[in-house]
Amino acid sequence: MRDFSIEFFHKEYETDTSDLVVGDRRFSFFVPKSLDPFIDTEDLFRDFPLWSKIWEASMVLSQTLAQMPVEPEKRFLEIGCGIGLVGVVASSFGHRIIMTDFNLDALNFARANAVSNPFSKKACDDIARLDWNRPQLEGLFDYIVGSEVVYSKKDYGPILRLIKRYLRPSGEVILAEGMRKTSMGFFGRMTEHFDITAQKKRLSSEEKEAHIILARMKFK
Repeated sequence: MRDFSIEFFHKEYETDTSDLVVGDRRFSFFVPKSLDPFIDTEDLFRDFPLWSKIWEASMVLSQTLAQMPVEPEKRFLEIGCGIGLVGVVASSFGHRIIMTDFNLDALNFARANAVSNPFSKKACDDIARLDWNRPQLEGLFDYIVGSEVVYSKKDYGPILRLIKRYLRPSGEVILAEGMRKTSMGFFGRMTEHFDITAQKKRLSSEEKEAHIILARMKFK
């Protein structure tokens, strides 16, 4: 991570930018200009680059974290950070957050966005690769956050084990997910282990309307 440079990033990737306002702050995020370099042409659904776009759920989660009081002693772990939107916003508002993803291209975009946005450059030192099945991070966290991380039933177990390993007993999980069968199934399954409060959020644009579940989970 310390060897990362924005010059290397721009040589390696063709990008567009997407602007976003959260609270009173304006952010600009690099996103891939095309998905073609990241797609397996022989199997389009294998490792499809879901990380490469700005999801409505990520916008909901970033706005939620931006509005939370800053407690400097509290530590956040973001799982599935993608291009880094949530972590960059949270860091810029003063939260201590480690952004993680498994995909190396996603991590490079997260690093580029961390160093390119005001107030968030320190986040570049808090970006790490995380394999949900073989996690190697150290320590415990007060919050575990994620957006659009529940896409498959096969992820239910790894996410639960990750939470049990890294969340403090008094900690909280905050997840923002689109209203899909898999995400609803996940929250239903998690009621065995957590007390869950959920809100339905709606984001509207000229193109579409998105319905997002914002769930907050604490150990029973």
